[in-house]
This record gives sequence, structure tokens and C-alpha cells, in this order.
Amino acid sequence: MTSGPASRQRGDRRTAALARAVADGLLGPHSPVVGLLDVDGVLAAVEALDEAFAGPAPVQHTFAAKACGLVPVLRLLADAGMGCEVASPGELEQALAAGFPYDRLVFDSPAKTVGELEFALAHGIAINLDNFQELARVDRLLAGREAAGPIGIRVNPQVGAGTIGAMSTATATSKFGVALRDPGAEDAVTEAFERRPWLNRLHAHVGSQGCPLPLVAEGIRAAYELAERINDRLGHARITGIDIGGGLPVNFTDEEDRPTYAAYVAALRAAVPGLFDGRYTLVTEFGRSLLAKSGTIGTVVEYTKSAGGRRIAVTHAGAQVATRTVFMPGSWPLRAEVFDAAGRPKQGPAQVVDIAGPCCFAGDLTATGVRLPAIEPGDVVALHDTGAYYFSSHFSYNSLPRPAVYGYRTDADGRVRFAPVREAQSVREVVEESGLAQAESLVELRRT
Repeated sequence: MTSGPASRQRGDRRTAALARAVADGLLGPHSPVVGLLDVDGVLAAVEALDEAFAGPAPVQHTFAAKACGLVPVLRLLADAGMGCEVASPGELEQALAAGFPYDRLVFDSPAKTVGELEFALAHGIAINLDNFQELARVDRLLAGREAAGPIGIRVNPQVGAGTIGAMSTATATSKFGVALRDPGAEDAVTEAFERRPWLNRLHAHVGSQGCPLPLVAEGIRAAYELAERINDRLGHARITGIDIGGGLPVNFTDEEDRPTYAAYVAALRAAVPGLFDGRYTLVTEFGRSLLAKSGTIGTVVEYTKSAGGRRIAVTHAGAQVATRTVFMPGSWPLRAEVFDAAGRPKQGPAQVVDIAGPCCFAGDLTATGVRLPAIEPGDVVALHDTGAYYFSSHFSYNSLPRPAVYGYRTDADGRVRFAPVREAQSVREVVEESGLAQAESLVELRRT
């Protein structure tokens, strides 16, 4: 497929940033793996999202913090007008540290504690309740008081799975939400709204990567139709907002943004036209699609070898930064590109090669059987489309330290400016994190 102007510009910015990272020593022998994030690419994605949803319906776009829980990245998104969806106390504190106001937060989790619910209720944070036990818990916490912020019930429309089961949240037995097709479930949800004036939202999220747009639209239509039935039964607009989740898939096969937010909204308008007429406030929770295409992992090639006739390039980026790709390569393939030791794209005849990481198990491969120009020790391998869930969600296998992360902007003349997002973790910090301060505790326990 031929790349469009925007994707070509993104590729040019990335190439310039990798060369500059090598020149500045951000990537090299002493820092053999780094995460790079294209700030302009992220902002362009936010703009595309806003444009796609423009219309009479009020919309609050929230970023799913799980996709990249790095405070400077969250701060950038807050400054761009986004809200933030959080699913743990850690994500909540990261979002607050990044400057999101309480009224732009949405708290989703199937395991909220009493303390977490109390905090959200006290500060007017929007909450999506996962089940009827949680609903009863909020009854007790409110004790007849008005809720300070929106409260909704998450429903599972049970419309089925996409191509990745682990990413599909609207299956018949999903752990999330109230399963609408189970006997009596819809009546129970309706009764919950009848009895509680403070309930005013429905939430449905069909899944993310691997879920096609028609499946997503079918799930959102089920939530919308339920909201219509409940409001009709109550005789007024009790449900004023519908949280439609996120889940736009990302194209990992080439540079193009596919599907687009415009295509997503077109699918929704065709399946659920009333969703956009302005009667409901819409909430979205996109994550991966906002950041993935703007992220790159750069890593130095330490050694090259062959085994069974297959060339292998051993790098410093493996399962610790590309966990999903290593363990589910068929579902999470990454594009790889090779640069020379000066950070220039390599040319020459393609060879078939496996790109291996540093982790001590055979499956630690970020790309298998890819065709690239000949790779040599000291070269740089770039793993593209890694801005979400990769360098931000570290897997501490083999006690490998977390890499540094930098954001960058590139001007029209190709000049690159970097801003630190996260410092590289030192080996000393790895040791301290592993219990150094308690080094003698078990020996002392043995002796007493």
C-alpha cells in the first residue's frame, strides 16, 4: 500500500529522531535500548479523534491510562483537552499528577475497593459500576446522599469475540459488566435505574485489538437501545450519558492509520444513528490508537549469528519491552527496520533474519523471518508502532532495567528536539527494588 502524506511525514520524523538519538548518545553502547515518542503524531491523533466526533452530541474523550501510564504523556494529553480513564489506584494517582481535573476522570475497574469508591464519590469522579454487588456497595456509601459525579452501570452486550480472545470483552462469559443476555439481567439493570435517581449512565466496551468495527458497533447499539428502553419506561431521560469505551484497532502491518476514527464514527452512525443526535453525552476511552503509531523502540544489535541456516540478530529489546509480541507474535506483529551505527537507514540486498531480545528463553523474539538488509553488530534495530503498551508497560524478566523514554518534535528542516519522559532505570535501582533494604530479613528469621 502506498503511504499517504501524513504517514510519510511521520516516518520521516521518526528517521530523523533515530539518527539524532544516536548522535546525542541517547541510543548507543551505554544506552542500548530507548523508547521514542513523536509528540506531533500524538497531537495529530487527538485532533483526528475530535474531528471525527464533531457534531451535536457533547463528547468527552478520555485516554485509557493503561495504554501509557507515563505522567508526561498523560500531561500532554490533558493539555490537549483529553480526559483520562483509569482502572487502578496507581493509574488514578498518575492521572492526578498529570493535572487531569476530577471531572475529566472516569474510573473503571472490576475490583474497586471501598476506599477507592469513597474517594471517587467524594471528588465527583465518574464511575462505571461493574456488577450488582458493587452497586449495593455504592448504595451503602451514599446512604441517601446525592452523587457528586456521574455514575453508570457497565453492561456486557455479549455480541461475541474478535480475533484475539484476550482482547474481547463482550463474550458470553467475559468477566466485565452485567451480561445482558443472561436471564433476567436486562430487567435487573432497568430496576436498578428505577430505584436509584443517581444512576445516569450506561457503559459498554466490546474490546480492542482484533475487534472489527461492525462488532464494536453492534455492542454499542445494544447499550444505546437499552438506554432508550429504560428512559421510555421511566418517562424521562434518566440516562443522560453513554460511555462507548474505546478499542479502535491499530494497523501493525504498514505505516497507514487504518481504520481511522472517521471510519469508526461512520460505522456507528450507520448502526446507531440516534447516538449522535445530542440527547446523550458520549464518553470515549481510546488508548492504543492514540499512541501506537507514534512510538518507536530503538535498540543496539550486540551480536549476529546463525542457527540452522537462519540469521539471528541479538538486541537489547525483547520481552521486557515487547511482552505481547514475544508471547503472542501472531496477534501482535511488529515492523522492524535496521539502521547503521550512525543511525542511517541501511540499504542493500535483503536477508531473512530473526530479531532476538536479551531475555533468557528461546521465544524472546520481536520479529521472526523478516527480510532486512544485512545486520551487523553495532547496528540499530527500530521496532515501530510501539507507543502504547510497549516501553511504558515494562516486564521485569531477568531483572532488566526499564529504558529511558524521550518525546521528540521535528521541524520542517529536520531538526529534532528531545524532551525526557522517563529516565533509564539503573541496575542499582533494580537491586533496591528487589528488596535490598531487607537483605538480612530471612536469615534473621532463620536464626530466631
